[in-house]
Amino acid sequence: MKLFSCQGCGQLLYFENIRCENCGRALGYLPDLTEISALDPLDGGGWRVLAAPGRAYNFCRNYQFGVCNWMVPADDETGYCAACRHNRVIPDLAVAGNLALWAKFEIAKHRLFYSLLRLDLPMHSRTDDPEHGLAFDFLADPSESHAEEVMTGHDNGLITLALKEADDAVRERVRSEMGEPYRTLLGHFRHESGHYFWDRRVASRPGWLDAFRKLFGDDRADYGAALQNHYANGAPAGWQNDYVSAYAASHPWEDFAETWAHYLHIIDTLETAGAFGLKVRPRRARGALAAEIDFDPYRARRMDRLIDTWLPIEFATNSLNRSMGQIDLYPFVLSPTVIEKLGFVHALTHGSSAVRKTA
Repeated sequence: MKLFSCQGCGQLLYFENIRCENCGRALGYLPDLTEISALDPLDGGGWRVLAAPGRAYNFCRNYQFGVCNWMVPADDETGYCAACRHNRVIPDLAVAGNLALWAKFEIAKHRLFYSLLRLDLPMHSRTDDPEHGLAFDFLADPSESHAEEVMTGHDNGLITLALKEADDAVRERVRSEMGEPYRTLLGHFRHESGHYFWDRRVASRPGWLDAFRKLFGDDRADYGAALQNHYANGAPAGWQNDYVSAYAASHPWEDFAETWAHYLHIIDTLETAGAFGLKVRPRRARGALAAEIDFDPYRARRMDRLIDTWLPIEFATNSLNRSMGQIDLYPFVLSPTVIEKLGFVHALTHGSSAVRKTA
């Protein structure tokens, strides 16, 4: 995530800010410019957009609920921003507490879309492509005790997210029960989007599909049986040598989705670190584990440059977290095989004609 500041007073801003805490101006994110803009109200309604003088914008229709700070060009017929236009089902806002849970989902979803837009990935909505377009259902468990619980997952472009996952206590309990080192809403969005882009950019392209199967395994393996085996027996011994997480070992589809999510974790965190001018030069390492982010991670041409920068940043941030008594910021190990898989995702997102370790 890049760093933002108020055009009116220079105050640094968070991506989710709707008002500058220093000068009081309203704020809106302009996805077409990748910029948060300070706003001045116009007589008769509307806004003067400081980041784009002379251009007219309106807030997304979900701004009224306090869950979106993105803006759309004034002539946009849908009225929904590039992220919210993919919502198919939102929670019942008449139910107490649902608005707060939905807001947490939208924070994570908008961060996902920031990355997808930065990577220039094609994302058709259900309106654009009723059969395969990307859509989200945010669903609460049914009130009937005999009914099945909502499960987070992906099915042909439709990503379903269980509303209870936005409850921090519930999510932490599930994380602990599943023995997961990491479980976040943003992680869910990044993982499930990986399934969508596997369908769109791997399954339908023979060259990429062949390369995928050589690296990740045969996606034609029985998915239901694979998951059943994973939940019954866990990941195979030594899984860390070939997979970024234990769950990635369950099936090639999950391996890809997990790797896709971690690729987004890495490039977005590197962009944030670079925006703050973060440099790593350990005094006791004698030149090892040094890193400076003097490039745009979203536009990096080589995967090895990303990894060579990421590993020192990861070690430093994990060490900072441990000093606060927290778990590692990035509690994962990147083996050579996993790095090669990340290189596949890197090549896929950058339109490379061949898969290379260094991309």
